[in-house]
Amino acid sequence: MNVIEQTLSNWKKSLPQEVPLAGLISISPIAYKWKALYRARILREVVFWRLHDLLEQSFSLHQQGHALGARILLRSGFETLATLNYLNQLKANVVDGTLNFHTFSDKTLLLLLGSRNDTTKHKTINIVTVLGKCDKKYPGLMALYENLCEAAHPSYEGTCFGYSSIDFDNHITVFRNKWVEMYADKHLSAMQLCMETFEHEYNEVSVSETRRLEKWIEDHDVELEATKSAE
Repeated sequence: MNVIEQTLSNWKKSLPQEVPLAGLISISPIAYKWKALYRARILREVVFWRLHDLLEQSFSLHQQGHALGARILLRSGFETLATLNYLNQLKANVVDGTLNFHTFSDKTLLLLLGSRNDTTKHKTINIVTVLGKCDKKYPGLMALYENLCEAAHPSYEGTCFGYSSIDFDNHITVFRNKWVEMYADKHLSAMQLCMETFEHEYNEVSVSETRRLEKWIEDHDVELEATKSAE
């Protein structure tokens, strides 16, 4: 079993089955009376579920030689990773005083319940904005994402370059599927980068920023009560 398979297997065993509100309140009754922290916790866990699902399927397609589908799913995986990173940055911004807590609360609502097809009444945050924030912490992530986007879109690489080549001697355009030869040898390393970065954000950054935010809310609860609007 290689590193990717082992990690996916470990993740599957670790996927959270529930988040009881009572358990969070027992940690900090003051902090978790605010809906924003509960929403943030739920978002953290559904991101984990989604990323595992995406990368498990991406790996399966890669093993079967379906390089195009594998890359498109990995692209979605980086979007999902970036969402957790964005949430962690928002928590840090509140504690550092650069983001109003009530604005943070609104953003958690959009991150968790936002849609682009009016499934909900909340408009989703633009994923490019989310990825841009992530790229500032992890330089190069946006460039990697944009390369993956070329596979997802019917642009030059997604069509002409991915499926044809030119025989200049005979003046013939030859069609064939070139995705495996172009990217199969790079796929697992990109997957591993995504997974390692996620584990850092999930296991370390998310935990530490949540603890800092819990303490910050406890210290500022009176002020927050005085400035809140009806949620």
